[in-house]
Amino acid sequence: MRFMIIVRATASSEAGIMPSAVDPLMADMARYHEELAKAGVLLDGNGLKPSREGWRQRYRDGQAQLIDGPFAETKELIAGYTLIQVRSRAEAMEWARRFPAPFGRQGDGGEIEVRQLYELDDFTPGPALDQMKALEAEQASQNAGAA
Repeated sequence: MRFMIIVRATASSEAGIMPSAVDPLMADMARYHEELAKAGVLLDGNGLKPSREGWRQRYRDGQAQLIDGPFAETKELIAGYTLIQVRSRAEAMEWARRFPAPFGRQGDGGEIEVRQLYELDDFTPGPALDQMKALEAEQASQNAGAA
């Protein structure tokens, strides 16, 4: 079971304000990700640059429309994520409980949201699913060869 721990953006993260290398938050996050890695559940984790450096693509009537950032609703944006693979929802909840306050220990420490990812086995069998499974197997083989 894969889960994404989503760090909600704040005005400071959208302003591009970064913690310094000596900020306790950096040490807390490094320790947390190290614990995840040692437990063998960490798949990926990173911060995201402010929305002013991104874009959205909206689809309507078969047409794609490109919309440059920044985006106004900070509370709806994502500042970072950690992707984990665990055996159960309860285990994911335990790891989420241990997640450090993403914007520090003082004041508004931020908010995280946890969402489970769909797995290919969640979908109805068919040719497109077979194609996705073959692609997933090929990527896994390439990743194993690169390691």
